[in-house]
Amino acid sequence: MAQSHELDLQTGSAALQASIALQVPRLADFRITEKSSLVSPVVLQAVVQVVETLLIIVVGLVIAKAYVEAGDVEASLLYWPVLLATSLSAVAMFQMLGLYTTRAFASIRWTVPGLLLGWTIAIGLLVVTVFFLKAGPDISRVWLALWFAVGGVALVTGRVILTLMTREWINRGRLNRRAVIYGGGTACEDLIARLEADVESDIRICGVFDDRGSSRVSSQIAGYPNLGRLSDLLAFGRKTRVDMVILSLPLTAERRLIQLQQQIRVMPVDIRLAATASRLRFCKRSYSFIGSVPMIDLHDKPLTDWAGATKWLFDKLIGGIAIFLLAPVLAAVATAIKLDSRGPVLFRQKRYGFNNELIEVYKFRSMYHEATDATASKLVTRDDKRVTRVGRFIRKTSLDELPQLLNVLNGTLSLVGPRPHALQAKADDRLYGDVVADYFARHRVKPGITGWAQINGWRGETDTADKIQKRVEHDLYYIENWSLLFDMYILARTPFALLSFKNAY
Repeated sequence: MAQSHELDLQTGSAALQASIALQVPRLADFRITEKSSLVSPVVLQAVVQVVETLLIIVVGLVIAKAYVEAGDVEASLLYWPVLLATSLSAVAMFQMLGLYTTRAFASIRWTVPGLLLGWTIAIGLLVVTVFFLKAGPDISRVWLALWFAVGGVALVTGRVILTLMTREWINRGRLNRRAVIYGGGTACEDLIARLEADVESDIRICGVFDDRGSSRVSSQIAGYPNLGRLSDLLAFGRKTRVDMVILSLPLTAERRLIQLQQQIRVMPVDIRLAATASRLRFCKRSYSFIGSVPMIDLHDKPLTDWAGATKWLFDKLIGGIAIFLLAPVLAAVATAIKLDSRGPVLFRQKRYGFNNELIEVYKFRSMYHEATDATASKLVTRDDKRVTRVGRFIRKTSLDELPQLLNVLNGTLSLVGPRPHALQAKADDRLYGDVVADYFARHRVKPGITGWAQINGWRGETDTADKIQKRVEHDLYYIENWSLLFDMYILARTPFALLSFKNAY
């Protein structure tokens, strides 16, 4: 399975390059080969709201510090609730005026009038409140006028910067979900027409795939290129970012749908079945919608929106702290390796990472330099003569994995996730992908330094099919049940799991 998988990538790559050269004008609004990550509109909107709230407070506070406190420190305490209440009311106004949408972020000409209107209303509400509470003598009119003027300039300046960033993200396709459609024919043409009719949709269609030959499916479907077969789709998903696969097949094609779902679910994408391809209709609550187009959810992309942002922040923060605290241990291990045998301290190895992409993983060298095995074609076994004296200790205690904290900081690994495996790793003399059908589905998230399988005893040697099967089962369970608390629990359990030397050679 793994060998055929690699063959698919090679043949798919050639088809992909040819299809890119023939792309139609509607694909020119973003770079089809761009692999940068999707900027979540949900997270972006929340971040902009928080930033603008803080911006309004900081501007008012700086003016109050410079003008009000020079005369009366006690009176300045009254400004804190005023700052908080006004900033929140301003952001609420911006929300009501529709200023926290991707469309608003991308158009400064459309946004500025609404921005100034919302800010004016917020200040107007403050003035009315001060008047009815008879608090006029306690609030400086000069401060209020300065806050109104400077705050307005600051908000507009911030939106100008945001617009430049948003337009760049749009040009690179980072604010649009990229979708491909599997299944051609009239049903696909109807689906495309309905998706394009919704001008507010964030979906951008990259192309269509279909396993039927060119004699049955044309090279252009509703103006979009036919990019090939299912194998080409899998290759396409590694050449560029794909966020969603839409299946344009009838519900009656049950066997084919099951096969497609099993094969496509190895990709980190949402899988949707277009309800427009069938006459059967369910109640509205049974569907998700892309604009007005009903879809049936078959599979969800893991770690999206706030989940992805939270995990990213957790990795960077805890990873940085761990490197700082473990610096003496890293130095001691490096010194021991250098004194024990000739060769470099670090060992770099190619492994499968997120979305089956090849990454370079760092480890402390545990073998004699001339015996290192970059592809792991032969697993390390008990009393393996290739392993040095220091190497035997650091492998049993997993200290050889500590340099992977550098991988966490550069973004190729996570602290917690399925362990990355070497390219030629085998069980029962067969590649892992040939042993476990769902093996590549574990690559839908970033691999990790530690994971659910490791703390449950499934670490170290995987010489039998049962061992790799158990690892994959635990990895898939982790992906489907991820939470920040789950990550913290696994990290807390990891030191205790390392006390067991079972299977660790």
